[in-house]
Amino acid sequence: MSKPTNLYSFPSVDALAPALRAYVIYCQEAGITRHGVFKVAVSGGSLPKTLAQALLAPPTSENDTVKWDKWEIFFADERAVPLDHPDSNYGLLKAELLDKLPAGTPQPVVHPIDVEYLDDPQELADQYEQVLVRSFASRDSVKLPIFDLLLLGCGPDGHTCSLFPGHELLRETSAWVAPIEDSPKPPPVRITLTLPVVTHAVKVAFVATGAGKKEILKDIFEEGKGLPCALVNQGTGERCSWFVDNAAVEGVSYPRRPFSL
Repeated sequence: MSKPTNLYSFPSVDALAPALRAYVIYCQEAGITRHGVFKVAVSGGSLPKTLAQALLAPPTSENDTVKWDKWEIFFADERAVPLDHPDSNYGLLKAELLDKLPAGTPQPVVHPIDVEYLDDPQELADQYEQVLVRSFASRDSVKLPIFDLLLLGCGPDGHTCSLFPGHELLRETSAWVAPIEDSPKPPPVRITLTLPVVTHAVKVAFVATGAGKKEILKDIFEEGKGLPCALVNQGTGERCSWFVDNAAVEGVSYPRRPFSL
């Protein structure tokens, strides 16, 4: 039996950010040691802003360095919109984080969707899957890509990536990237990493803050209810860590752990 998911709770987002930074750098170093690069997938929502607060802070020591030139950034899900559209996860990460990197900072490799295929969701997903195939070796030699870290958010309904409660996509077992054309949250057309890819990652980190999350976190951690976030917890166990503020887990009985690496 694998050990349970880690729940780390902090008094505020300001207190959470340094711990998230330490965790990301820990995963970065492990990835670089493993294969010379850091392969990370990120989602949208409020995550990029919190990520920026964590990663744009000045380093406090030689071991506290974000090695941007070693990063290879993918998107855990993306909306079928132009890259400069307000709904684009790429556009959000670019505005919140990438555009704010100090002048002269080595740039990470970033993999946006191919906007040529916005009108064909299946092809859009297939093309993005091919990006993964090229990065993670040929598909016939790798059953699933293994990300060094997935940085995810949690929706008020318990969705993560673009995997929604009760949706048939939760049963997808063969595709790495799948289209969704009936997202209950607009915009309706998106692509997403599938659940097997998410649970295959070396490490998964959720970031969830604010009192608006406490009811769904209660459902996820106490009852599960087949919610996508709960399915990720179940599939990853101790490889999964939640970074939350106290307001988000008020009244949640699941035990918190003191943060350590």
